[in-house]
Amino acid sequence: MNKQQLIAQIQEKRSFLCVGLDTDITKLPAHLQQHPDAAYEFNKAIIDATKDHCVSYKINTAFYESMGLKGWEIMERTLAYIPKTHLSIADAKRGDIGNTAAQYAKTFFEVLPFDAVTVAPYMGEDSVRPFLEYDNKWAIVLGLTSNKGSNDFQRLMVQHAADDTALLPHIVAPNRPRALYEEVLTKVAAWGSTDNLMFVIGATQASQLQDIRSIIPDHFLLVPGVGAQGGSLEEVAKYGKNKDCGLLVNASRAVIYAATDETFAEAAARAAKDYQVEMSSYL
Repeated sequence: MNKQQLIAQIQEKRSFLCVGLDTDITKLPAHLQQHPDAAYEFNKAIIDATKDHCVSYKINTAFYESMGLKGWEIMERTLAYIPKTHLSIADAKRGDIGNTAAQYAKTFFEVLPFDAVTVAPYMGEDSVRPFLEYDNKWAIVLGLTSNKGSNDFQRLMVQHAADDTALLPHIVAPNRPRALYEEVLTKVAAWGSTDNLMFVIGATQASQLQDIRSIIPDHFLLVPGVGAQGGSLEEVAKYGKNKDCGLLVNASRAVIYAATDETFAEAAARAAKDYQVEMSSYL
């Protein structure tokens, strides 16, 4: 899925909702627990219930990898069930040296044909570059996350790199210390384009969105943390939206576990619809 197709879906549905399929088999409704294919049946029901209200699905691969071979098979079948009109994201947070990164890119763009994969940039350009070499695919690079540990590294103040002014001269003030995450956004943005790069920005970091938009005004942002983690959709839209919308707001637990009985699919549909109605007002 390319950028224009994604924007068209957002405009058509008046929604920038991404539903996270973080399917924990211990949290499935009781009536599904004994089903031999419980996780897949749950995912199918959630997709059927929410597809009219969202534009993307994000599969957190950890919940599937932890089930071994069966989990990989469920992930593959779930991916195949996601409508082609929806952006599919592998939330795998891969990041390794170039030749290993190339194998990860092959895994999530060829073997499992996702549209996008989350990538950790800590090891530098050669760990991200292989994900940028595919047409109509996206690397979604970790920028500023919402977990407590983000303070350990992401907010450390550093002197900006000497070549930053050449990379983005319109926003880099010479000799101004910046947070490490700002340095990451600046550098990574120069490795690709708004057609193949997105960034993860946690919703609980909405106060930083204006500054982030001054660095990457035109990139799409994948924003987790709305709903169960307490992030404000209104603030995310107010400070993060750009001319193309430029946002994919992820909701996982707040949608897929909106109810834990036989009505779980209907409850998920209502929760997704509520998000869509609110998002429409911001668009």
